[in-house]
Amino acid sequence: MLRIAVLDDFQSVSGEFADWSRLPEEAEVVAFADHLDDEDAVADRLAGFDVVVAMRERTPFPRSLLERLPRLRLLVTTGARNAAIDVAAAAERGVTVCGTGAHPTGPVELTWALILAVARHVPEEDAGVRAGGWQRTVGTDLAGARLGVVGLGRLGTRVAGIGQAFGMDVVAWSQNLTDERAAEAGVRRVDRDELFGAADVVTVHLVLSERTRGLVGRDELARMKRSAILVNTSRGPIVDEAALLEALSEGRLAGAGLDVHDREPLPADAALRTAPRTVLTPHLGYVTRDTYRVFYGDAVEDVAAFLRGEPVRVLTPA
Repeated sequence: MLRIAVLDDFQSVSGEFADWSRLPEEAEVVAFADHLDDEDAVADRLAGFDVVVAMRERTPFPRSLLERLPRLRLLVTTGARNAAIDVAAAAERGVTVCGTGAHPTGPVELTWALILAVARHVPEEDAGVRAGGWQRTVGTDLAGARLGVVGLGRLGTRVAGIGQAFGMDVVAWSQNLTDERAAEAGVRRVDRDELFGAADVVTVHLVLSERTRGLVGRDELARMKRSAILVNTSRGPIVDEAALLEALSEGRLAGAGLDVHDREPLPADAALRTAPRTVLTPHLGYVTRDTYRVFYGDAVEDVAAFLRGEPVRVLTPA
């Protein structure tokens, strides 16, 4: 019997958003709602599976783990890229690695949910009303403020457009951004120092790589206004977490909205859980109904095509 493992299905909804019955009758699909951090535990769990469907980068697949999965033939990741999979090592072992399509609006919408939640103190005011209180904070206006977009790609461009709809002055920077590309998005390119020094809201939309890891560090945070807000819905390690905690605890930032973290799930004793002036979400950017329909629906198609010997969306080594 072909055995298929669906990993990190935290909400237990993989069966709701795709028709797994399209696979051959001899295929057994097992969905796991819990997350395993320990590689030994992951290896033990997956040793008896031929196919694994991984949700984004929740569970890494380094060479050391792949070498302990002799039965594995197909590894499907949701999304078009996954930096947590050693694609080259998989190929050496004859394991096909493929991806799925995506739905781009979820992370953009969550970015603005976090910006608004921090700027208008929504969690604090909600808690206050529920506790019998009334009007505890004074919010920050977005109209007329400057939005600094770090990374003007597919998602950053959408975020910039919404900032313009709010009446914000939108500027952008990244290592490869040109004046022409910025102008196409209707925004102005500035240098790194100006973006961090003058923006009222800084939002991060970069792919995690060795070049972007720690890109928002102590120097960048020190340049930001004390009244500024930082939002990260990209990848946790792009922002130096220790430096951010210092800035927040010392009152050098008005607040931060974070959907992504250095370690996920966020440990129960993580300092971020008690950091002041923060709104934290558990990597929800892509966790929407439409996104899951694409992710899990395409995953079923990938498995079915693989079993029929047809081409799949093969990932190449980073």
